[in-house]
Amino acid sequence: MFGCVVAGRLLQTNLQQIDETHAIFELPSAGSINHICVFLLGTVPFPDGYGATVHFYWPGKGFQLLGMLSNEKPSAIFRLRGTFSAQTTNTHAVFSGAASDASPSDVTAFLGLSVEPLSQIAQEVSTLPSAVAKVNSNPAADATLLAERVVKHLFNYVSSFVGGNPSAMSPDFLVPMGVIAKWYENFMTKVRNTGIGFLEREE
Repeated sequence: MFGCVVAGRLLQTNLQQIDETHAIFELPSAGSINHICVFLLGTVPFPDGYGATVHFYWPGKGFQLLGMLSNEKPSAIFRLRGTFSAQTTNTHAVFSGAASDASPSDVTAFLGLSVEPLSQIAQEVSTLPSAVAKVNSNPAADATLLAERVVKHLFNYVSSFVGGNPSAMSPDFLVPMGVIAKWYENFMTKVRNTGIGFLEREE
């Protein structure tokens, strides 16, 4: 049902079932992991109204909620390096039964998956920093900000064809449609591959 890929490694489908609603992937040499992608294989969907929370377990340090998967969001990429902060709740202590006594240089960590009702998942992920920011934000303001970033991206792209002469960008400056079409193609490819985070980084 699930697969995962650690950046720079082969695809893992060696899921270990712990019980009816919990499963783990072993992550050997975890100290070298930067990013991990977890996803549904597409063979078995979640039952209606269910999804899965995704947890990272570091032996001796506890686990951390990373995010969630659902039929509507069948994959996610998580950054692990430098982001670990153990949680004190024992809601998913079932993952700790898979602990390893390996030395820190060769530690095997675990990616835990817990199948739960979507209502419960929504409560859990609402505590994540990114989710808190979304809850406190104004959707109209977010749409305006996104539109502003997209237009700024287009403006910067078109401006690059003027060279070092900003005065050439007068109100009468004509932009060939081929330039706009090329920007749109590149922009949509980037959005599909990486999301819209690159717009925030260009601020």
